[in-house]
Amino acid sequence: MNAPRIAVIGAGSWGTALVKLLSATQDKVGWWVRRVETIGHVNKYGHNPDYTSGAQLDAEKLEMDTDLRAVVEQAGVVVLAVPSAFLKPTLDQLQPAALKDKTCFSAVKGIVPETNEVVGEYLRNNWGVAPGSIGVICGPCHAEEVALERLSYLTIASEDPARAVHMAGALSGRFLKTTLSDDIHGTEYAAILKNVIAICSGISVGLGYGDNFRAVLVSRAIQEIERFVAAVHPISRDINEPAYLGDLLVTAYSTFSRNREFGVMVGKGYSVRAAQLEMNMVAEGFHAVKCVHAINERLGVDMPITQATYRMLYERIAPPVEMRLLSDRLA
Repeated sequence: MNAPRIAVIGAGSWGTALVKLLSATQDKVGWWVRRVETIGHVNKYGHNPDYTSGAQLDAEKLEMDTDLRAVVEQAGVVVLAVPSAFLKPTLDQLQPAALKDKTCFSAVKGIVPETNEVVGEYLRNNWGVAPGSIGVICGPCHAEEVALERLSYLTIASEDPARAVHMAGALSGRFLKTTLSDDIHGTEYAAILKNVIAICSGISVGLGYGDNFRAVLVSRAIQEIERFVAAVHPISRDINEPAYLGDLLVTAYSTFSRNREFGVMVGKGYSVRAAQLEMNMVAEGFHAVKCVHAINERLGVDMPITQATYRMLYERIAPPVEMRLLSDRLA
């Protein structure tokens, strides 16, 4: 049996979408899933029963396993698609040197809460992965539209152009186009912050604010993101590129956005816990806003939208009150 060149870690919406894309171009794709029942269902029916079930999967091209060590061991390239809140306990199943000689691409849109690091930093500092062996897969793109085979775009970022080109080629296909970037820090942080903004956008929907308000909110949000990524990694970048502005737009406006939907529920009066239980999916922005808030206590970047979202989710400030205060600041 030939070892798969690429393995996807995670069977959620994004993991499933990436497996669909990769299996169209690769002879074999490794796939780590938590439940043996998922493997049986994919083999029998050709789709994931739990997430993005509309994505048709070619089971003959997939080497699925619930043993994370076996999946990683056979792969040269590892794509991480586990929610950030579960990334550390998932990777802790591996031996300390398991990722050291691998190329690792992160499709995670969050911060590792145990260490307050983005995934690239976490891999470098805790798993010994070389900076040139790390990459980021970001939008603008929804897993649900990949499942529907609607024309979509991904940005592939890496310090090593050859690795970025290889991953871009593996993901590109009939309905998926890719662009390249060397800004792994900016794209990763922007992908995290857009989820925070999407929650705030959703809260405004739940409270009954209209499109005019959200247009201003998103306009100010991209400026906020630009200030933050410049403080974290000050290089020349065009914040209007799809990886930044495009990803923000699709996440803040689309009904496919889990973070927006989570915000809508909070705006309608759900408690954070009730909204989480109702969705039965992870809204990365909920965990991310707490981590970004902690990071920004050191950086001191002006981030009124992020701070307002943090106060509504973690300090229990009533959304109608906080959003009214934020609307004055955005003028």
